[in-house]
Amino acid sequence: MLTIDIHTHILPERWPDLERRYGYGGFIRLEHHAPCRARMMKGDTFFREIESNCWDPGVRMQEGDAFGVHVQVLSTVPVMFSYWARPQDALDLSQLLNDHIAGVCAAHPTRFVGLGTVPLQAPGLAVTELERCMKELGLAGVQIGTHVNAWNLDDPALYPFYEAAEELGAALFVHPWDMMGMEKMPRFWLPWLVGMPAETSLAICSLLMGGILERWPRLRFAFAHGGGSFPGTLGRVEHGFEVRPDLCQTHTRQAPSSFLKSLTFDSLVHDLPSLRFLMERVGPERIALGSDYPFPLGELEPGRLIRSLEGLSDADRARMLGGTALEWLGMDAARFAGL
Repeated sequence: MLTIDIHTHILPERWPDLERRYGYGGFIRLEHHAPCRARMMKGDTFFREIESNCWDPGVRMQEGDAFGVHVQVLSTVPVMFSYWARPQDALDLSQLLNDHIAGVCAAHPTRFVGLGTVPLQAPGLAVTELERCMKELGLAGVQIGTHVNAWNLDDPALYPFYEAAEELGAALFVHPWDMMGMEKMPRFWLPWLVGMPAETSLAICSLLMGGILERWPRLRFAFAHGGGSFPGTLGRVEHGFEVRPDLCQTHTRQAPSSFLKSLTFDSLVHDLPSLRFLMERVGPERIALGSDYPFPLGELEPGRLIRSLEGLSDADRARMLGGTALEWLGMDAARFAGL
């Protein structure tokens, strides 16, 4: 079965000193402190330790072979979005990251598919870079955050971006970042354990009740981490939509559940009961393998959860391991012939 992991992150092995390049701080730098290891640093603050599988295509392909993953969909680490930065600087950084991803994909076209990043704080610049990603770099779409500073994903400022994404046929991967309530969650890794699922639910609810898919029905959204807390709270969301139309039906009268057939969710829910629940909510045809490779909060053996599901038909398993991803990406399996 063709196996495609739609949720993997990559960085260049090195990049310029962004603080010096732009004249102010807040950007991530890499501190290579040991062979095949580096620290992601924000100023003098430690953010994350990474290994060579975060930048080395050869290592990624070796580990993909070991896990039975034929194709990785590459996207940057969300902390690199830099929506807070000056627009021209965020555009420059986006171009640097997108050129790198495009280069990796061009060198290994049957093993990697690329998603770019764009400076959404300036939608006009974001559209320009999206067009470059799709028309010049050969990427399949872009990864975006669950919000853009003070804008939720239904903000009218983002309408030009959605119009362009639909016209260009871009796949959109929504990943949480800059989690809500972080100041209230200083311990226990709670921003990643509690804030991230809530962020993804915020994004989905904003898109659905904001009427974005009603305006642009051909947009192809996929959501990280199995849609976060959204599947588990859909009943509450749906009930609220019905009993408070004055608050919830201001931009659409279509119930949130009516849009589920248009959305894709990755499989990163960590245990079998959660995956079965997601399948009951949205169906296997709306689920694509996603592992968050190569980070420890991801699925450490990508695809294991889907492969271990008992009672799943071969057709549904193939759909979740690769077929849903192909549909979301807008690609044909023939592109990966011979794998």
